[in-house]
Amino acid sequence: MAIDPEARQIKRVGAVLGEGPVWIPRDHTLRFVDIKQHRVYRFDPVSGDLSHAVAPEQCGFVLPVRGGGFVVGCKDGLYRLEDKTGRFTRLTQVEPHLTTNRLNDACVGPDEALWFGSMDDGESAISGALYRYDAQDNPIVLDQNICITNGPAFSPDANTFYHTDTMNRVVHAFDHVDGQLANKRVFATIEPGAGWPDGSTIDIEGCIWIALWGGWSVRRYSPSGELMTSVRFPVANVTKIAFGGVDRRTAYATTASKGLTDDQRAAQPMAGDLFSFRVDVPGLEGIEATFAA
Repeated sequence: MAIDPEARQIKRVGAVLGEGPVWIPRDHTLRFVDIKQHRVYRFDPVSGDLSHAVAPEQCGFVLPVRGGGFVVGCKDGLYRLEDKTGRFTRLTQVEPHLTTNRLNDACVGPDEALWFGSMDDGESAISGALYRYDAQDNPIVLDQNICITNGPAFSPDANTFYHTDTMNRVVHAFDHVDGQLANKRVFATIEPGAGWPDGSTIDIEGCIWIALWGGWSVRRYSPSGELMTSVRFPVANVTKIAFGGVDRRTAYATTASKGLTDDQRAAQPMAGDLFSFRVDVPGLEGIEATFAA
């Protein structure tokens, strides 16, 4: 089976800034957020049901916690979301002194800790940073002086960590050993006119899938940084994909309508909706965080 050349809409969402899809094997659903509408979504691809909880602040990501529930990154810190009640409980503040920052993209690492970034909500100040958090201490800064942090992801062997500097159109790679990063280097640069790199996801061959904001597509790069293929979308702002389904070969993608003019919105009526396409190489199995159980 080949990769679908184009993504198809599977659910009308109308998100302003849809982000952070993650497949939840325990109930075979997809979770994602609409940052600007403070919504944490649950989507059942079998029934087509879509529901949401309302977060206390702008919410940049939602990730599963071992034992049930989720961790959500909001403007003022990390929250625990109880799945059944929809209740949010703050776990810790992050950057309380940076009032114009908010939390953005994240992943659960092979160490079952949370790896996440912050960014300037106005998308201009170089005030963002990359963090690791396992609840044993305050969030630890691993990299900084970034405007928009994005796309944290690990290679299948956990030896390489990827992180995106969106505004500079660069995806960096780091050596990873026991929660520490070293040897920061450029993995891929998105050429002018092709959009900006947003969220990233890894498949079992170690290839990295990069969503392109303003680029109408997602791209698949080899572990050596070679562009291998791309999948087109009928909307410009693609934010991230997640591999799901029983075989982890269905790629679910979030999109956004943020920043579009009235004419662009009219030309892209599906902007902000949920999309999917099929791939021939499965994604990695998901990992649940353990610190907030």
